[in-house]
Amino acid sequence: MSCIIDLIRHGEPQGGVMYRGHRDDPLSDTGWQQMHAAIHSDEHWDAVISSPLLRCRDFAEALTAERQLPLKVVTDFQEISFGEWEGQTPEEVQARDGERLAAFWADAERHPPPGGEHVADFHRRVGDAWQTHIATQRDQRLLLVCHGGVIRMVLAHVLGLSPAQAMARIQVPYACRSQVRLDHTPHGLLACLISHGMAPRADGASEVAS
Repeated sequence: MSCIIDLIRHGEPQGGVMYRGHRDDPLSDTGWQQMHAAIHSDEHWDAVISSPLLRCRDFAEALTAERQLPLKVVTDFQEISFGEWEGQTPEEVQARDGERLAAFWADAERHPPPGGEHVADFHRRVGDAWQTHIATQRDQRLLLVCHGGVIRMVLAHVLGLSPAQAMARIQVPYACRSQVRLDHTPHGLLACLISHGMAPRADGASEVAS
């Protein structure tokens, strides 16, 4: 009794690279192109799950309408809140708050963003949403359209990493694809990372996601 979950990060949002968090910017034209390039026409899913934020939800709604798939929007799959850093570019945060920024990336569990969400709470809410909306599924292939931080927290649960390790050590570029397999066995639920940063093809090969 297996379940395959494809995870994809949103493409580039309008406004470019910044600490966006809960800020709700839609995809740019480039972002739409990145998402379409990362999804193959011959791929099939039984359902799509999405963050409620526009940079994820808009694409999920377009994809499910085109392919006539069910869509579930889950609030707890939205990105971590970056607090005072939201809406600022990495260069702006580095210039104004470089010491705290370095501490955050070195150990996010001990040094949360000022006024933002603690990474342990973020890890817990993503894990709870994963258990509720995904880990209960059997014999399904699902697509989760979400954020870089959310993918890091999912992989932390799958790989047994701490939230701080996942934040610091896993790169998730725009439109990055990951794939996880869940096996329901008599001995419990087993989770395995199949691929990260690669878009699976129907012939079983892989290619780098755009």
